[in-house]
Parts: sequence; structure tokens; C-alpha cells
Amino acid sequence: MTKTKAHSLFTEFDINLFKAGKHYRLYEKFGSHLITVDGVEGTYFAVWAPSAKSVSVIGDFNFWLEGEHHLNVRWDGSGIWEGFIPNIGKGTVYKYKIRSTNNDITTEKADPFARRCEHPPKTASEVWEDDYAWNDKKWMKNRKKNNALDAPFSVYEVHLGSWKKQVEEGRFLSYHELAEELVNYVSEMNFTHVEFMPIMEFPYDPSWGYQLTGYFAPTSRFGYPDEFKYLVDKFHEKGIGVLLDWVPSHFPSDDHGLGFFDGSHLYEHPDRRKGYHQDWKSLIFNYGRNEIKAFLISNAIFWLDQYHADGLRVDAVASMLFLDYSREEGEWEPNEFGGRENLDAINFIKEMNAAVYESFPDVQTIAEESTSFPKVSKPIYDGGLGFGMKWMMGWMHDTLDYFAKEPIYRKHHQNELTFSLNYAFTENFMLPLSHDEVVYGKKALVDKMPGDEWQKFANLRMLYSLMYTHPGTKLLFQGAEFGQTSEWDFDGSLDWHLLDYGVHKGAQNLVKDLNKLYKKEPALHEKQFSHEGFEWIDHGDHENSVMSYIRKGENEKDNIIVILNLTPVPRENYRIGLPKKGTLTPVFNSDDTKYNGTGNFKSKKLTSEKKVWNNREHSIELNLPPLGMIAYKYK
Repeated sequence: MTKTKAHSLFTEFDINLFKAGKHYRLYEKFGSHLITVDGVEGTYFAVWAPSAKSVSVIGDFNFWLEGEHHLNVRWDGSGIWEGFIPNIGKGTVYKYKIRSTNNDITTEKADPFARRCEHPPKTASEVWEDDYAWNDKKWMKNRKKNNALDAPFSVYEVHLGSWKKQVEEGRFLSYHELAEELVNYVSEMNFTHVEFMPIMEFPYDPSWGYQLTGYFAPTSRFGYPDEFKYLVDKFHEKGIGVLLDWVPSHFPSDDHGLGFFDGSHLYEHPDRRKGYHQDWKSLIFNYGRNEIKAFLISNAIFWLDQYHADGLRVDAVASMLFLDYSREEGEWEPNEFGGRENLDAINFIKEMNAAVYESFPDVQTIAEESTSFPKVSKPIYDGGLGFGMKWMMGWMHDTLDYFAKEPIYRKHHQNELTFSLNYAFTENFMLPLSHDEVVYGKKALVDKMPGDEWQKFANLRMLYSLMYTHPGTKLLFQGAEFGQTSEWDFDGSLDWHLLDYGVHKGAQNLVKDLNKLYKKEPALHEKQFSHEGFEWIDHGDHENSVMSYIRKGENEKDNIIVILNLTPVPRENYRIGLPKKGTLTPVFNSDDTKYNGTGNFKSKKLTSEKKVWNNREHSIELNLPPLGMIAYKYK
């Protein structure tokens, strides 16, 4: 039995920050690091295991024998075990074997800070270091403008394993292959950002990546860490931001993961009412423990620092905020004030957002939060949680419910479409049509629509047209852009062959042009989070199921007039009021033949009349296509 050489990357200041929960770059200290000690190359290991009585590094290099390389516990009560093992380097496979003071329980754990993990189903960690040379200096210098709240922000949500498969070999595309195919596709489609469903290492494919075991390691399914950096780099080269799904809400109980790490409830809350998620059969972090806060905030910072991510979409925030989330009476305990809010989790979220924006003021954090919890996307100094944006789940549910209705009944439900404007500016909302809406029997988006094939796709085009002219940023899940007709299959590939058919190619062309319009027209993004950016012309024409509104930019000359006909009945000589006299020039028509529309209602320049309508002195008469949106701006 040998003791590893005494060596440490920790200073006393590091330890004090760690204990206080304020060390936000723990990845520079914990884990495995290639270093040289007294002229000898090797690897330094450090792991937090305060309930351990011994910790060994085991791996191929010592035939997985526990007694060969013991780590040393620090003297300062931090619970950190560390040591230097000479003559092992990059690619070394290892785990920690931990003997606990708790009934002599023994665990074998992957390194919580590992930079690379074995390809699942293998579960060990790998010593890893790369010297990737970034080429995105231009993007990083300018990304504050691209990520700003008054900038166009349209997101293509991607599950890397199922976007496209290498058909002949029946395998995933690699990070390098995706850097060619996916990057070019997202650029061609005019999206401003891409969002990856979790790419951190996870053991179980059907979890879609939301049950993480390797928080600091991009999954090895698609290649190596430096190859993932190359993928991010290539997106930046095309002027496209990269958002990462981040999961601080729960983690799986796999034997090699964080659960019961050192024979104690180290990472998870010891009270099962706060430490176990019944829906997902997973464990919940102990947000009240300083070291756990430091671990999670360091993880958020890591992906922004080491992988140049441009933002984090934070998963399942609602489950963190409320002690009674998905729990029956008696299954939860109120907080110290008798409320249902998880005060520790709320404090953690605020600290995380504050730390992220302090170090990276040019990124965005985005909350997937489904409740009416106040001020999710408001500054912390204003009593908010500090996120940059929040998913607008209410808009998504109401809108999809409306579009599922037969057009003949829509006149009774127009308020489902207009209601979102009553609260649209209470948060910085992102409009999501995400993966969650096309699984588990919910059907593909186009299959939610009523009518024959033409009407289904016309409804889909209308849905997207409404989405892109409604205040807020946008998110669309892979396959939705061309009207994928089957539910999403995480184990399959998108049905790219559908683009051989006009209805699907038309939908794709529409999304491409809507992204272009959103980027080009200031009125669609400059005031997307302000009531000053939106004005109704008429939301009350229920009988005809027609809505009209104005989107406004900083300059009045940029304002856009939007009219939607939500039934398959064309509306000829339809009149709307205008904010002023002038000539209107068409900027978009969802009924165009290139979108597989009828092409029978071509947009043309129109001159206003001095005729009172919708309580406005000037108005215009126009022909509205069936299930179509047309948009104009003043010449």
C-alpha cells in the first residue's frame, strides 16, 4: 500500500472560499490535473469526501486495486482528499474507491469534476486535458450585441443524438461531422442561436441527457472535449450563439454518480422530502450546503469559461422553487415562514445568476419555469431571481390549444390567443415550441392541426407567423421547421426525406424567411420585452377570427402592421384602421407559393384612405388569404 505524494493545488484562500460556498472556479482545483512535481510528470487528484475514512484512486494503471494509491485528507477540516500519482497521464481511466466512516460503507465513484468520461455504458472517468486554440475572437468581442435583450434571438433546439444519424453505419454523427452539417444547416435557416439539450455526460439514453453523472464532461458519445470545442467554434465562426441546457435541479442515483457519494448524503439533501424527486426517481441537490452551491455555480461558470457557451437554459426551475412541487399533502414540509417556497434553492439561483453575469455580462441565462413565480427574469436588486429570460409556457399552451380547434369554433376562443398580451411584458419571455410538446402522445406540431393536409400545413405556417411577430424571443425544436409528421424519437433521426415534398419544403422556407424577417426588421426585436413594442389594431373581431396589431421599433418608420386570418375562409375587402396615412409595402405573406400557399392573394402596395375604422382616422382595405398572415410597413 502506498500513499500518494503530498502536493496541493489549494491555497488557504481557496479552502475558505469553498467552505463559504463562494469559490466559483472549483474545476481549476478539484478533479484530475496533469502537473509536474520535482521534475516528475504525473496527475494530481482531489475529491471532496468529508465522511470518508480512506480514499483510493483505482484504475487500469493499478489493476483497480484499492490499496495501491491512497489519497491524503487535508488537515483543515475541508473534507478534501488529494495526492499526486507519478507517471500516469492523459487518457488514464480511474475512479475513486471511498471507505466511509458510516458503517464502513464502500463506494466506487466517478470523479465529479472529470473533464472526460468513458463511453457509456462504461462509467469510469478519464484524466483529460486539451490545449484547444480558439478561433472565435471576433465573435466573443461582439457577442454582447448578439445576446442583447433588444437583439433578434431565435433558437434552434437540438438533440445531438437524433438530429441526423450516419445512416450507412447506423451511428451518431461526431462533433466534427456536426461542425460541418449542423452548423451549415442552422446558418442556412437563419437562426441566431442553437441550443443543445444536455451534452454533459449521462449514462441512460432515454433520459435525453437530463440525468447527469459527468457535470464537467461533454458526452463521449460524439467525440472528445476538444472536438466539442471545435463544434462551438464553428458556430461562432458563422455568427451563431451556442446555448447549453443545464440541469442543477436533480441527478440520478446511479452507483457511480453523485448519490450517497462518500457513504453519506453529500450532494443530495438528507431529508427525502427535499432530496428525492418522485416524478423522475432522482435525487435533489442540497442547496443549503455551501460546498454544493460552489460546486453547481462552478459548473455553470465552467461551460461559459472553458467552452465559450453563450448562455445556459436552466432546466426544471419550478421544481427547485417549490417544496411542494409534485408532492401531496404530508409529503413536504413548509419553510421557516410557513410558505411553500424553497428558500435555499431561491438563494442558490440568485447567487448563480449573480456570479454568471458578473463574470460573463454578455451571456444569457434562461429559465424553464412554468409557474407564476414573480420576477423570474428581473434583476436581483429589484427582488428578482436574476435570469435574463423565462420560457412563456402559458403562451405555448394557450396557442397550441387554440390551433388544435376546428376553425369553425375558433371565434369562441380568440381570447386564448390574445390573453398572452395581458402579461407578455411582466417577464423577458421566450416563446418555446420545444421537444416537450412533441413526445409522449402529444403528436408532432403539424399533427395537432385540424383539417386536410393543406389546412394542417397552413395552420402550421400561421402558428409560426404568429410566433415570430408576437413579442418575445423564439425557440423551435428540431424537425418542427419542416413539419416533421411523427413524434420525436430520441433513438432515431429526423425524417429528412420529407423535404422532397412541397408541404414540408414550404414550411422550411417559411421558417427560414421568418428568421430573416425577425433579424432584418427592428420592430420585431428592439422592444420585444416592452409594452411600447406592441399595439393592438383589433383583437375583437371574433366573428371573422381575424387579429391585427402593430409591432414597433425605436423609430416609427420601422413599425410593422400584422394581420392574421385564422380560418380557411378568405376575407376580401377587409378593412383595418391605421396609425397614420401613407402607403403600405408588403414585407411578408405566409400564403406565398414558395411556402406551399395558394399564391392567390398576392400582397401589393396599398394607400390609406381617410376613413375612420377601429377608432382610427385612417384605414385600409385588403384581401386576406385563408389561414394566412400578411405583414406591411410604411414605405
